[in-house]
Amino acid sequence: MPLTDLEIPRTDGAIPPEVRRFIRDADRRISDFQVWSRVPAFVPSNFEPAYRVLRAVAENPLARGTRFCEWGSGFGAVTCLAAMLDFEAVGIEVEAELVAEARRLADDHGLTAEFVAGSFVPPGAENRVYAAGEYAWFTTEADAAYAELGLEVDDFDVVFAYPWPDEEGVTAELFDRYAGPGAVLVTFHGGDDFRLRRKTVGRRKK
Repeated sequence: MPLTDLEIPRTDGAIPPEVRRFIRDADRRISDFQVWSRVPAFVPSNFEPAYRVLRAVAENPLARGTRFCEWGSGFGAVTCLAAMLDFEAVGIEVEAELVAEARRLADDHGLTAEFVAGSFVPPGAENRVYAAGEYAWFTTEADAAYAELGLEVDDFDVVFAYPWPDEEGVTAELFDRYAGPGAVLVTFHGGDDFRLRRKTVGRRKK
């Protein structure tokens, strides 16, 4: 059954000064990083609207709980913003270099966000991923991130992802197949374009 699209509630009020300071610092660090880094296909999200969307999820009865996971967390800024909204936030990123930067960013701002290196593809789903097509950057060949976290996909209440266009279908399919009923998927599609979906019916893992 397809995921259910949700309207993103409007949130009033200014972004808090500490969040603006964090976003400015994250943007500065990312700009510096991109000058010398050789990490391929790293494109950061749009952090201010991402914060507003996550705040809407946090302030409205949309998610069943506060466990948050970012699939492909990059520099870790969105995961850190989730932590600032009192989510129990973790990020999974395949590039160890980005994981190190994300941990440094969280530590420097006193945030409890956790980051692990590995693939966010659940164990056993590799064949399903590659049966769905070919991808420019999507990979399943990495450390077992969920084992390191001691969690599974269906433990998370909110999942955030910024998929490349050729990854959008398989990202939604993995969430639909492995997330728990009631979990919410937030995806960013460039600019100010975000999509919010909920898994409403449990599906058996295969």
